[in-house]
Amino acid sequence: MKKILVVEDEDTIREFIVLNLKRGGYEVVEAADGEAAIEKYEEDPENLDIAILDIMLPGAMDGLAVCKYLRKKSLSLGIILLTAKTQEMDKVSGLMFGADDYMTKPFSPSELVARVDALYRRAVVAHIRAENNFKEEIVLGKFKLNLRSHALFKDSKAIDLTHIEFQIVEFLFSNPGIALSRKDISKHAWGQLRLGDEKIVDVNIRRLRMKIEDNPSEPQYILTVWGLGYKWAN
Repeated sequence: MKKILVVEDEDTIREFIVLNLKRGGYEVVEAADGEAAIEKYEEDPENLDIAILDIMLPGAMDGLAVCKYLRKKSLSLGIILLTAKTQEMDKVSGLMFGADDYMTKPFSPSELVARVDALYRRAVVAHIRAENNFKEEIVLGKFKLNLRSHALFKDSKAIDLTHIEFQIVEFLFSNPGIALSRKDISKHAWGQLRLGDEKIVDVNIRRLRMKIEDNPSEPQYILTVWGLGYKWAN
C-alpha cells in the first residue's frame, strides 16, 4: 500500500490530514514532532513514499530540519511542507533543502490529496521505468539525462536529482532553446497548474543551477526568459 509519513503537532490538523489520506487509499504513519518523525522514518525507510511536514514543530527539530535530514537520506522520497501565510522565507528554505512542494494553511482536503497523488504518480513512473530497463537518454552537449534511472550526468559526472528536479530538467531537455513559461513548467513538474504561485518554480530552478552551473550566479545552461520563465541554452 502507498505509505505516507505525516508530521504535525496539532492533533486536530493531523487527524484531519490522516483521515483524508486514508480515504484516498494511503497507509499513514504519524508523528507529532521532529524526533519522532526521524524514528518513524528509520523504522521503514524503504517503504515510505511521501512525507508531509509541518514547518512549526516542538522540540529541537523543526520541519525544516526534518526536511533536510530526509532529503539527505533519500532523493526519491516525496516531501510536502505545511506552512503558514507568514512563513514566506521558511517556504524558500524548505524548497532549497529539497522539499518538492508546499501547502499554505488552511487548505482543502481535496487539494492535499491531489498534491500527494501527483507526487506519488511520479514515483511510480520512475519505478516502472527502472523495472522495465527503460534506457532512453537525452544528450545535450556535455549533459546526458537517463530517463530510466532519473540520472543526470555532466561530463560523465553524476548529478543527483529529486523527482521534481528531474521533471523540470526533462522538460527543459525535451525543448532545448525554447522559452518555457513558469505555468508550463509547473504543470509538467507537479501535474497541475499552480496559478499565482511562481515562487516554487523559481526556487527549484535556483536549486538546479546550484547543481548544474559552473557559476550559478551567471548561468550558461538554464537561462532566464524575462517576464516568462526559463529555457535550456542551445
